Amino acid sequence: MDNSDPSLILAVAADAREFSGLLRFASSISTLSWPIAFARRILLGGRPWILAAHGPGPRLAAQAAQVALGYAKPAAVLSTGLCGALDPALTTHSLFVATEVRSDSRAFPCRLPVAPANCLHGPLLSQDRVAVTAADKAALFLSGARAVEMEAAAVAQQAERSGIPFYCLRVISDDAQASLPLDFNRYRDPAGRFSRARIALAALARPAVLAPLMRFDAACRRSAILLGEFLVDCRF
Repeated sequence: MDNSDPSLILAVAADAREFSGLLRFASSISTLSWPIAFARRILLGGRPWILAAHGPGPRLAAQAAQVALGYAKPAAVLSTGLCGALDPALTTHSLFVATEVRSDSRAFPCRLPVAPANCLHGPLLSQDRVAVTAADKAALFLSGARAVEMEAAAVAQQAERSGIPFYCLRVISDDAQASLPLDFNRYRDPAGRFSRARIALAALARPAVLAPLMRFDAACRRSAILLGEFLVDCRF
């Protein structure tokens, strides 16, 4: 149990792959037998972290945070992972620190870490769907948010309920002018997870999207590495 450790950081993402960069710097990694898809305890620069992921969207993110907070009392809760740019000034692989997380019902203020100077700041929109097209992103940019993702508001709410400081640090996986190769919203299961099998079948049925899909996957993998390098240099 981690309840007595005041230096612990809880990081919540949608998918374990979003932690791939961070795990490169871990001095130790242990698996936690918690009822979520992915839970690890690591040491990072001598400080303990818990990494939790249970799937995309607010419902699954809330479950990941609830389970983790049931076992641990961290000093800080961090929502992290990939996000899409709404502001054309945010290019792919930009590091983004949210000043607040906005949902359709309210806004959650974010603490600001001591972070490297190469990051950008601003409001983040959190919604339960992927912003697929450049037109989608342009419309959402009118809200005043600079980037968009699917989990941060749910994690912020759980941190607020537990009285724990909340941070949100993300990396841009796709810029505002780019449309994604597929409408990934069409390939979510009833729980909200993306079906990789259905996405693969959709790509095979439309060979023209195979190359863009591979490029997007490569951009996501590179973004996760850069995010890990960024988080290592942050202080919460």
